[in-house]
Order: sequence, then C-alpha cells, then structure tokens
Amino acid sequence: MTTYARYVALGDSQTEGLGDGDDVSGHRGWADRLAEHLARVHPGLRYANLAVRGRAAAQIRDEQLAAALALRPDLVTVMAGMNDIIRPGFDAAAVAGAVEEMFAALTGAGARVVSVTFPDIAKIAPMARPLRPRVLDLNDRIRSAAARHGVALVDTFAMEFVTDARMWSVDRLHASPVGHARIAAAMAHTLGLAGSDDAWMLPFPPLPPAARWRVAADEVRWFATFAGPWMARRLRGRSSGDGRTAKRPDLTPWAQPTSGEPAR
Repeated sequence: MTTYARYVALGDSQTEGLGDGDDVSGHRGWADRLAEHLARVHPGLRYANLAVRGRAAAQIRDEQLAAALALRPDLVTVMAGMNDIIRPGFDAAAVAGAVEEMFAALTGAGARVVSVTFPDIAKIAPMARPLRPRVLDLNDRIRSAAARHGVALVDTFAMEFVTDARMWSVDRLHASPVGHARIAAAMAHTLGLAGSDDAWMLPFPPLPPAARWRVAADEVRWFATFAGPWMARRLRGRSSGDGRTAKRPDLTPWAQPTSGEPAR
C-alpha cells in the first residue's frame, strides 16, 4: 500500500472549500475532508492547501505550481478550469495546456496526482446551457492529458447524481457540504484508501417534481443574485479572489478541528 505523508491541494474556490462553511467560521471543503481521511490512514500526514478562489487555470499554474513543487509532495490534487469555462474568451487548448503543464511537472517530480472532469453545467444551471460545449471540450482534453501523464482522474461528467441540486450550494457554482463530502469520497476511492468505497456514486433519493413556474422563478432569482453580480465583477476587471492568499500555504500536520472551529 502506498503511504502518503505530504499532501498538497492546488485549485480555485472549490478546492479552497467555498460552499462548505463561510469566511467567518472557515471553509472546510473536499480537500480538507480528504486530508482528514488520509490522516486516519496515514498518521502524521502533513497538508497544504494553496487554492485561492477566482483563479483561472493559468493563474493556478503560475501562482501555485512552483510553491507546490517546493513542498516536495507525494500526493497532489489539481482542480482547475471552471473559472475559465464561465469567462469570455475561453480557449480550451490554452486552459488544458496549463493543466497539463501542472500534471507534467508534478508527476515528473514523483508525486501521485489526482484530478477531475467537470459536470454537465446545463443540468445544474439551465441558463448556462450555452457553456456546455466548453465543458465537453475541456473534459476531453483533461482526459487525454491525464492519460499521458499517469494522472488518476475522477471522471464524473456522465454521472447523474453530480448534477443533483443537493450536490450544490445555492449559487450553483460551489459544492454544498454534501457535495464536498462526495468529492472527497471520490478522491479517496480513486486513490484506493483504506476505508473508502464506491458509495459516493449512489444516486440521491428522488425528489417530487417542481412546478414549472417555480423552476422559472428560481432561474430568475439565481441570475439576479449570483450570475449577474459575477458578470458585473468581470466587466469591472475584478475577481472574488482579489487580495486573497492561500488558506494553508505550508505543509503542517493535519489536526481534526474541535466542534465549531474551522478545519486547519
């Protein structure tokens, strides 16, 4: 069995943990949850989370890759590209190129690398349906890059449960606590960690169908509350990550937080 002692997470808001906690009490997120599982299996695990919300794939490469390599990790997770998909001027080849550069550098340094494909955004937020071809294109490129570099991939695009509303927070951009838990479980299962299984793939219990008027009202409310302000920030050249740094920049021993405290 492979032993992991140094885990580093690279990414954006999803890896930072948005949707699972808040800026006051702290964000937990799937990477913290995976570190917790790793620490149970490999006592003494040291963990760093370099993710910063709002970062595009090239920014993650430019700002986080060198820092990750300097930490000499034996396990790295890379989640990058969603912020590119939802921005104007999306270039799938350039985004996938940035992701592949990270794959190549990290595996070349001897780290085990795990990454993901992205879900069907049209089923999560129907108003984002025009972005679906971008997701398909980028996912194909990530699959190819992962195969070239021996990167383990959590490929969830075709799984229906991934687009269930219960997987996502109200902004539909970040996973809910349940969603973060499932992502962590998927990573653990992909790594073959002791105590992991395929239960993360199970569908959610069915919900009663919603009335059409409620679905339409929810779409309008989502656009006004989340999509509209996001577009306004982009037009002003601003990002939710402006002025922010990694929440856990150094490799430190994992410690399970006490009740009410953010994971650290």
